[in-house]
Amino acid sequence: MNLAQFSLPELVGILLGFVLTLFVFSYIFGDNALFRIAMSVFVGVASAYAGVVAWYNVIWPQLFRPLIFGSQSERLFVLIPLLFCGLLLLKVSPRFSRIGNPALAFMVGVGVAAAIGGAVLGTIFPQISATINLFDMDAVNVDENVIWQLVQGGMILVGTLTTLIYFQFGAVKTKGRSATRPAWLEWLSLVGQIFIAITFGALFAGVFSASLTALIERLYFLVSFVLSLF
Repeated sequence: MNLAQFSLPELVGILLGFVLTLFVFSYIFGDNALFRIAMSVFVGVASAYAGVVAWYNVIWPQLFRPLIFGSQSERLFVLIPLLFCGLLLLKVSPRFSRIGNPALAFMVGVGVAAAIGGAVLGTIFPQISATINLFDMDAVNVDENVIWQLVQGGMILVGTLTTLIYFQFGAVKTKGRSATRPAWLEWLSLVGQIFIAITFGALFAGVFSASLTALIERLYFLVSFVLSLF
C-alpha cells in the first residue's frame, strides 16, 4: 500500500478504517469502551444509510412526490398509505394505541404473505423441480453416467422426503399412553435429522470460511498500513 497515491479524504478514510479495525480487535481482551465505540459507529452509519435509502427509494418517490406533484388520482391513492402511517404513529400513545391496530395488522399480514410466498416460490417449488429434474433421463449429457445421476437423484429425494418427515409432528394418542408416532416414521425422521445435521455443518463451514476470509483481509490491511508508514 502506497499512501502517496491517495488523496487527503482517502487517507482520512484509510486511517479511520485502521483505527476502527483496532477498536473491533480490542474485543479479544473483553468488552471495553473502544469496542463499544466501534459498534456504535457501525450501528449509527448503518441506520443512517438505511434511512437515506428509505427516503430516496420509498418515502420521497412513492409518498411525498406524488402527493405534491402528482395528479388528482395519484394524490387520492397516496392518502391510503398516509392514513396508515398516521394510525401507526398513534401506537406511541397507550391511550390511542388500539386505533393503530388495523394498520399494524395490515402490515403484519402483508409481511407474512410475502414471507410465505417467498418460501413457497423461492424454496419449495425450486427444490421440487430440482429433485424431479435429476430423474429426467432426456436431460442427461452423453458424458455423464446415468447410474451415478440416479444415485444422486435418489440421495436428494431421500434427503428431501425424510427432512419433511422430521418436521411432521403427527402422532397417534392411544388410551392410557402418551402420543407416539409409528416406528417406521421415527426411523425416517432419524434419517432426516442426519441430513439436517449435515446441512447445518455445511452452512457453519461456509460461515466460518467467510469469517476467516474477512479476518485475513483485515489483518492484511493492518500490516500493509503499518508497513506503508515506513
